[in-house]
Amino acid sequence: MSRRSIIMTAITCVVIALTTLIVVRAVRRKPVPQTPAAAATATAPAPPISQGRKIKAQLFYVSDDGMRLVGVERDVPYAEQAVDQAREILNAQIAPVAAPLLSAVPAGTTLRALFLTEGGQAYVDLSRDVATAHPGGSLNEMLTIYTIVHALTFNLPAVTAVQLLVDGKEVDTLAGHVDLRRPLSKNLQLATERLRSTANLEVRRFRQA
Repeated sequence: MSRRSIIMTAITCVVIALTTLIVVRAVRRKPVPQTPAAAATATAPAPPISQGRKIKAQLFYVSDDGMRLVGVERDVPYAEQAVDQAREILNAQIAPVAAPLLSAVPAGTTLRALFLTEGGQAYVDLSRDVATAHPGGSLNEMLTIYTIVHALTFNLPAVTAVQLLVDGKEVDTLAGHVDLRRPLSKNLQLATERLRSTANLEVRRFRQA
């Protein structure tokens, strides 16, 4: 082989090697495309609460005689998801109120967390103020508990029972009288006559459906 042929062969090999190196680096730098499902999972934001939109909800306060709960219609922010709507209702329920309304929920109580199950049970985690600032007494305890229970069960058909937690923990009672170790449903004995009539009408409609 002539000297010229050897040089040409060497140049050709160098060119091939450089081309191969460039292609390999380009392939390594090329981003791996995401599938539509993966892209949606990564970028889809949580459903926002509709700005400015309101719904009518029944919030519950102590009656004039101090023996029952009376429903008062109030506007609360609308939310797409049931669990978000439940949070909006409870935040409105435990918010401070002005006279003549009287809340059975101790001042300073906040909503720490809320979960809904497919079986219609709501687990409501309240701050420790609901217990430490409670005035005590069996009637007061029942009014406090069923303020929360009724706020969800009267306003959200998907919620049939509510279990209260305090500061992230299950508790036997709130103030020594009402058993909180299981979810509680509506207590119509603590509702005013108008609320009892509304609840009975809902039951009749359900049975006729």
